[in-house]
Amino acid sequence: MFCLMPQRVLFLACWLMIALNACRPAEEVAGPQSWSLLGGDLAQAWRPAGIPEEGPVKLDSAELSVGVGLPMTGAKFTRWQEAGIPDTHYRIEYETMRVEGEDIFGMCTFPVGSHQAHATFVIGGWGGVLTGVSSIDFKDASENQTRGEQTFENQRWYRVRLEVTPEVIRAWVDDKPVVNASIKGRHVSLRPGFIDHCLPFGFATWNTLAKIRHVVISRL
Repeated sequence: MFCLMPQRVLFLACWLMIALNACRPAEEVAGPQSWSLLGGDLAQAWRPAGIPEEGPVKLDSAELSVGVGLPMTGAKFTRWQEAGIPDTHYRIEYETMRVEGEDIFGMCTFPVGSHQAHATFVIGGWGGVLTGVSSIDFKDASENQTRGEQTFENQRWYRVRLEVTPEVIRAWVDDKPVVNASIKGRHVSLRPGFIDHCLPFGFATWNTLAKIRHVVISRL
């Protein structure tokens, strides 16, 4: 038989409390965990971006149509802050189709709140094949390390997933990784031009007609 000293008892008690807390599941953030932007009340928050000489923007049966502009058309979602959607630590999922044309379709502009900035995921750019993020350190998707290339077919739906954290932006097309960009300590911004008309969140086309559906934002 032996007795523990009081200091030893206190140390073991503190260690046990830390161990038990580490085993508890992480508490979820209060409030909604996901938002469907083309369904329910939030569907009413879509507007044409107001880009000069843009084409028609229509929302019908939870499907967004972004028409052919001269050369650019945009659609913006106006209730991002009001709906309580986070600016970082979140995921964007959507499907997009290039109906006609040979260039950018379903291009998505989104907040990168930890950098007090926005960025754009380009799909089908620079002649119809380029993917990437504009802009990082003042270089657009055609110039920075996110640049990738793949063939896109008209009249086919593509699944896009984006993840945004303070350290990284990631993107997948049809579950294939296409972007894994470290943004810690780097400058994140929009490419110069009318893409800022799509803020705070939106889609754009370049000389193409595109459709977008199943737009869902969720917390990471």
